[in-house]
Amino acid sequence: MTLKTIMFPGQGSQYAGMGGALFTEFADIVAKANTVLGYNVAEICLHNPDNKLNLTSYTQPALYVVNYLHLQKHLQEHKTPDYYIGHSLGEFNALNAAGVFDFETGLKIVQKRGELMFSIPGTGMAAIVGAEYKEVKEILQQHFTDIDIANVNTPAQLVISGPLTSLDKAADVFEEEGFVYIPLKVSGAFHSRYMTSVKIQFEQFISQTKVNACKIPVLSNYTASPYPDDAQGILKNMANQLDNRVKWLQSIEYLTYQGECDFVEIGPGEVLTNILKKIKS
Repeated sequence: MTLKTIMFPGQGSQYAGMGGALFTEFADIVAKANTVLGYNVAEICLHNPDNKLNLTSYTQPALYVVNYLHLQKHLQEHKTPDYYIGHSLGEFNALNAAGVFDFETGLKIVQKRGELMFSIPGTGMAAIVGAEYKEVKEILQQHFTDIDIANVNTPAQLVISGPLTSLDKAADVFEEEGFVYIPLKVSGAFHSRYMTSVKIQFEQFISQTKVNACKIPVLSNYTASPYPDDAQGILKNMANQLDNRVKWLQSIEYLTYQGECDFVEIGPGEVLTNILKKIKS
């Protein structure tokens, strides 16, 4: 039996024009989103005024809405999956899809998450391509104790987070070692120690949120294993994701250990599909 897993992308997959005709097809859902957000999300996604789509406070709710619309379209013609998984922001789409909270509740959570994560200036992220986890860890230990490994996407594609001044210096070191260094267009050092103050505020915000056990298993970025059933455990995983590493490679490995898997990316672009190809290769 082949297990179907739906994957939701996170920040970095956004582009002007994403969502397209889905905003018209699901106008009632879009109207609900506009009421929650206080602005026209279709305008942000389709036309990107003042480059707002690349500001974390707008990017995250915009992606959450577009991912959700793509899922509604997909489920019109396909059965529900055996697993849901999402990369960073995409994990909140996975939780919504699994029945942990409804669309509007998830959007409020994501909007707050984006606002908080946008509030740490002077930090950023960069991708390291061609280096294994051990190699990146050794370089950071030797040269940059203020930089953290934020994502493990494939065996040879990792993301680091830290102060922009240190990241600039790290570019030279990693390139001298023969690795590809790619600064990411994000506004903070996500999934690192620099998000701990944000996590504390986020925990307070979601503390009174009513959540349900997953109707379909969702893999946690924080643990690379299925979300627990209890409310306290669910909320803890949601918060801990902010200042801990995204264990994407380990999550994919967990799923492949369960049996033959069919992975389907739901959302704008094919970022996760391309990452999956690199993992398989």
